[in-house]
Order: sequence, then structure tokens, then C-alpha cells
Amino acid sequence: QVQLVESGGGLVQPGGSLRLSCAASGSIFSINVMGWYRQAPGKQRELVATITSGGRTNYANSVKGRFTISGDNSKKYLQMNSLKSEDTAVYSCYAIDRRLVTYWGQGTQVTVSS
Repeated sequence: QVQLVESGGGLVQPGGSLRLSCAASGSIFSINVMGWYRQAPGKQRELVATITSGGRTNYANSVKGRFTISGDNSKKYLQMNSLKSEDTAVYSCYAIDRRLVTYWGQGTQVTVSS
């Protein structure tokens, strides 16, 4: 079992930065992949960024060059720079373990607005 707790959302002006955190506990060494999805009102859920246990990262085209995922086994970070209004969404951290079970954080709201 893995538990995920997110923090770091909020309101930021366009062009600003935010850093999301996702703290993992429990069987953290069984985690193969972690990352974030986001969902804006009326839109489909979008995979934003992933990082494997080996450190390989992947990003949605819409955030490449602006977002960076990093961290260790117990905590991951999503650094979001040059934020745009279209980045406004609920961001949810997730983890997939070796049994291919998916765990979710509670979600955090990111609002980009002047």
C-alpha cells in the first residue's frame, strides 16, 4: 500500500511559478512510476509529467520546457514555471507500483489568473 499527500497548489499570476509536492509513504520502494495528471473544468484529464524509479521523465507537449518533475522515493516535486491560464486545473499526483496498482493523492487546485 502507498499513501500520497499533495501540497503546493494555489493562485498565481500568468508567468509565475508554483511547486507542487507529493509525499509518498508506505511501500514506497514498490513504486515504479509517479507523476501528475490534471483536469480542468469541462476538459479531459491530461497526463502532465511522469518519472520512473530509474529517473526517466516524460512530459505532455503542452508543458515541455516549463514544468520539471523531480524528487526521490519518498517525495516528488513538480516545478511549474511560466504558468499560463490554460494550466489552471486540479492537479493529482499518482503512483503505480510493481503490481500495477495505481494510487492517488487528494488533488490540489492550481489557478493561473491576473
